[in-house]
Amino acid sequence: MEQEKTDQLEQSAIKEAEQAEDSRALYEVKMRFLGRMGSVIQLMKKMRDLPPEERPEFGKKVNALRERLERAFERIELALKMRELAERLKTENVDVTMPGRKRASGALHPVTVVKNQLVDIFAGMGFEIYEGPEIESEYYNFTALNTPADHPARDMQDTFYLNDSFLLRTQTSAGQIRVMENKKPPIKVLSPGRVFRSDDDATHSPMFHQMEGLVVDKGVTLCDLRGMLDEFARTMFSETSKTRLRPSYFPFTEPSVEVDVSCAACGGDGCALCKGTGWIEVLGAGMVHANVLKNCGVDPEEYSGFAFGMGVERIAMLKYGINNIKLLTENDVRFLEQFRG
Repeated sequence: MEQEKTDQLEQSAIKEAEQAEDSRALYEVKMRFLGRMGSVIQLMKKMRDLPPEERPEFGKKVNALRERLERAFERIELALKMRELAERLKTENVDVTMPGRKRASGALHPVTVVKNQLVDIFAGMGFEIYEGPEIESEYYNFTALNTPADHPARDMQDTFYLNDSFLLRTQTSAGQIRVMENKKPPIKVLSPGRVFRSDDDATHSPMFHQMEGLVVDKGVTLCDLRGMLDEFARTMFSETSKTRLRPSYFPFTEPSVEVDVSCAACGGDGCALCKGTGWIEVLGAGMVHANVLKNCGVDPEEYSGFAFGMGVERIAMLKYGINNIKLLTENDVRFLEQFRG
């Protein structure tokens, strides 16, 4: 009688397995017969109702049944998977003669490209790189840079104040103060980073990137600044680029100068880009003010230095002929694709 039950169970399991339409259905059949709560396990539990002398023989029969079912399920599963694969290949034919799909590669943003170029240029001249915090105290952003308390740059309409003492830095020059406080001359440092000003038009943005440079040593002169800027212009724009210095005013430098570069578009002859002058203003610079050196514990009688600062977006606009700074922040793919190398 028990033999008939095991035979019927085996035949029923194999029949249901062979009728399974897919791997999922076959798995469910297998669990129904061989799972933890399956029919074979339930059959094994009946062994406790048998006389002790019949139990070993019954256990052997049930174990043999389980092994036969496992082999049968493996055979059926392999055949089912081969059938499914054949059907899938019929519907997933690949024409190897068709051209491949071209996937466009990304590229660096023009501001990032120019920033990297500037860092490479000045690092090649021996400058170290220092990136200061974007949230600065009023002391580092203004006071230590010889900016009077009544200077217009401190006004609320020009500066993003967080409270009475802290603000979003308006210039990366603050990083130069931190460097001079912690390092004795000679100093040669470049400080790139984001800055923030309450200003917004075709050539200005509330957030932009700036790059400040500082050199402090014995015997540093304005001629050293001019020579370094000439090398910068020739490397960034063209071999024929020239620079000129115009008197200006900045609280942290004396004397102060505005620096122009000969127009690369017309070679200095005059065009729409340079408004017919042959020159384009690119940055501000000057000799570090004695008060700034004193604020950092540097003796102005022994040391001198020069500093310069430029907007990375402005350099990018001049280099690539971009007429509106907002194009650099709108993330229009059609615009950015023009700068893929």
